[in-house]
Amino acid sequence: MTYVPRLKQEYKDKVIAALTEEFGYKNVMQVPKLKKIVVSRGVGDAVADKKLIDHAVEEISNITGQKAIATISKKDVAAFKLRRGMPIGVKVTLRGERMYEFLDRLVTSALPRVRDFGGVRATGFDGRGNYNLGITEQIIFPEINIDKVNKIAGMDISFVTSAKTDKEAKSLLTELGLPFKKN
Repeated sequence: MTYVPRLKQEYKDKVIAALTEEFGYKNVMQVPKLKKIVVSRGVGDAVADKKLIDHAVEEISNITGQKAIATISKKDVAAFKLRRGMPIGVKVTLRGERMYEFLDRLVTSALPRVRDFGGVRATGFDGRGNYNLGITEQIIFPEINIDKVNKIAGMDISFVTSAKTDKEAKSLLTELGLPFKKN
């Protein structure tokens, strides 16, 4: 018997049926699904201190369970003392089982640790069925040891779905457990 993440199984068992009932899909292949999750962090101070990129790579890798890569600047910006080819951020793209595991940990253990949490805002949709979520502190994740953190920093989490509209994407993410604020 092989291991299947809890949310992946829940998607097959409950989410497909719920979305088919809500939107009236004729075929299972029409039901939107989560394609990938991209976790990224800009490290603007890395222009002065190269070690900050290494710390960011280590933290994002610990949070996601997959090795993160440094992102490179594409052009020179004299005002920021930035040259082309310098590392200025960190990102990781999660697909498949790691994606479902990360989403499960985000929903069940990380988001409830946010102070005064009332749900995530529903304004992060881009019009094509993708959702962007900003997190202000990396210490909400249990994988981060607060004693080893040298600077509190946020990160961006992008949920890329196969949904055609924002309404379909919001229904998909709600069924997967993302707690949206009630308006």
